[in-house]
Amino acid sequence: MPTPLTPRVMGRLRLASQGLLAGGFPGIADAVRWMTAMQAQDLGMAFWAVGQRVPGVAASDVRAALDAGTVVRSWPMRGTLHLLAPEDLRWILGITSGRLATMVAGRHRELGITADDISHCRDIAYKTVEVLKRGEGAAGATREQLFQAFEEAGQVTKSQRGIHLLGSLCREAWLVQGPMAASGGKAGVQQLFVPFDDWIPKSRDLGRDEGIAELLFRYFRGHGPATIKDFGWWSQVPLTEARAALASVRDRLVELQFRGASYWLSPEAAAMLDDGVPGSRSLLALPGFDEYLLGYQDRSLVLAPKCAERVVPGNNGVFKRIIVSGGEVVGTWARSGSAKAFSVVPEPFAGALGPAAERSFQAQGRAYVQFMAS
Repeated sequence: MPTPLTPRVMGRLRLASQGLLAGGFPGIADAVRWMTAMQAQDLGMAFWAVGQRVPGVAASDVRAALDAGTVVRSWPMRGTLHLLAPEDLRWILGITSGRLATMVAGRHRELGITADDISHCRDIAYKTVEVLKRGEGAAGATREQLFQAFEEAGQVTKSQRGIHLLGSLCREAWLVQGPMAASGGKAGVQQLFVPFDDWIPKSRDLGRDEGIAELLFRYFRGHGPATIKDFGWWSQVPLTEARAALASVRDRLVELQFRGASYWLSPEAAAMLDDGVPGSRSLLALPGFDEYLLGYQDRSLVLAPKCAERVVPGNNGVFKRIIVSGGEVVGTWARSGSAKAFSVVPEPFAGALGPAAERSFQAQGRAYVQFMAS
């Protein structure tokens, strides 16, 4: 008998689609490629988002993937940083860059940024990277080095003008964030900026219609069950184009009707409804900004609206770390202690976690501490 649909069942289907149940993914690049784009403005949280989906890896392994270029980090959509497979970045930017340019146009006018300024900064960036490569053997330039070069060439970087210039260069696929920058002889928390074609010599070539269809299919495969409005918010693709794309790939997806809306997911995930969706007793300590919660316009399936303020206080756009039990967000969690010696503390929405849930959370906490320390 098919499993009846409830919000928790829909949540567990999402956990399964995102590789958060059972065995996860075999490798870091596999996880990122499956997810297509993973929120990554907080790099440490992005590392843990990957770690929750790839058993046995450590934060240093994700850092190594960035250093090797098997995973890249850029601004492909919504003006925020994401992890992507390198071959996907250019064609996704081809779909989203126009919308992104429109989103920042007003701010660029305030900052006095013109198309000529962006082209000028591209030339400065290329020259700066080449000088550093020849003189120091550096793979790229830090943000501070580029800002200094911009200032010396008359391009003001204060009042966020510098970061908008860098974002524009990445949006135009002239620069991309490459290997991690060293700081005091140790691995730092920033990445070097490198010329796009040097770091990503091979990219897939998809036209707009084909690319939107690919992006939509992969979103539903890696995030489903989700609605067309969820996809439109996540990708910023206009709904008219999104609906046209859905018509071209709907035979590769399964539609579920739930509470008067159409949700789409992969046939593999939908098949779980026949035998019982796993994960009813699962408990996960997911990072802030994780795709499990942030990757949808409507988050009420997995997070009770009355508790939304507990996850995003003041609706300020900063997502706290979340505890997910059986497909439902039941609390947040925090780090306690110093950067070198820390533990994790649960902050459940309703009283305390039960004994079994507390044991599961503590196991998740130990896994997180070990992951970040390795």
